[in-house]
Amino acid sequence: MFIQKAWRTAAFGLYGFTQFTKSGFVEHAKKFREEDMQIRLDGKNCLVTGANSGLGYATAQGLASHGATVYMLCRNKERGETALNEIRSKTGNMNVHLEICDLSSINEVKSFATKFSSLEKPLHVLVNNAGLLEHKRMTTPEGLELNFAVNVAATYTLTELVMPLLEKAAPDARVITVASGGMYTEPLNTNLQYSESEFDGTKQYARNKRVQVALTEWWAEKYSNKGVGFYSMHPGWADTPGVSKSLPGLSEKLSGNLRSNEEGADTVVWLALQPKEKLVPGAFYFDRAEAQKHLKFAGTASSHEQIGSIVDSIRSICSLPANP
Repeated sequence: MFIQKAWRTAAFGLYGFTQFTKSGFVEHAKKFREEDMQIRLDGKNCLVTGANSGLGYATAQGLASHGATVYMLCRNKERGETALNEIRSKTGNMNVHLEICDLSSINEVKSFATKFSSLEKPLHVLVNNAGLLEHKRMTTPEGLELNFAVNVAATYTLTELVMPLLEKAAPDARVITVASGGMYTEPLNTNLQYSESEFDGTKQYARNKRVQVALTEWWAEKYSNKGVGFYSMHPGWADTPGVSKSLPGLSEKLSGNLRSNEEGADTVVWLALQPKEKLVPGAFYFDRAEAQKHLKFAGTASSHEQIGSIVDSIRSICSLPANP
């Protein structure tokens, strides 16, 4: 077990330093097709979580620049309004709107979903971008471990509750979940709220991101006949406020070779634009191409068999009715 864990960490480090950096993006971009990004999204509704900074901001701006009607879901009203005005100004697109919700509260997520659903508008693109890496164990007022609450519980709850709106936009609807290469270091784990006595926020974040990738597979299979596509992606190592705050060592070590927010968000926007027949349901994407979900010899692949029981646990934790 120790050797396997050490191998995962080493393999992830090597893979990351050669592929996830700015220089990796520059190399991969040589194969990008310019026409892929010339598609318009006029008349399409997009919801982006965590949209006031970092990758979420770059995603919202990218979608708005392609003509989409964008709903920015943010926790902080003041920062959200600043981002909203900037994006409207930069893109000339006035169809950008601000919604407020604290994703660490499942009750707030449910209230937002009810309110948003009352608009009865088809939802063409949901981007689950909001994420958190908190190093200390913190518990929300609802009793959930904070990383899990934002990264997993809110992502799952919001996606499930807006499914009727996504189905209204079928067959063009899609859900794009921003995961992380950090998930390569962890298998799927049923210990969702990290009950071990020595809390490790980085490990919990990696576990959360593994759940997101497995959930994407599960959703793609469960809703295969609904006309909704499900995709997860890795943005690479980008110079976001979140990385600077949560991983200062990485930020310092890779100073000058971290991706810009726009480079990190590039594949999210690309996934939103492409005809669905070009995309693989349930796949994990990196730099506009399907990527492996498991490193060689890492022993993480078989763990995805547990996703059914994990979904049942999430539904129970979030007080959602049992799956039919």
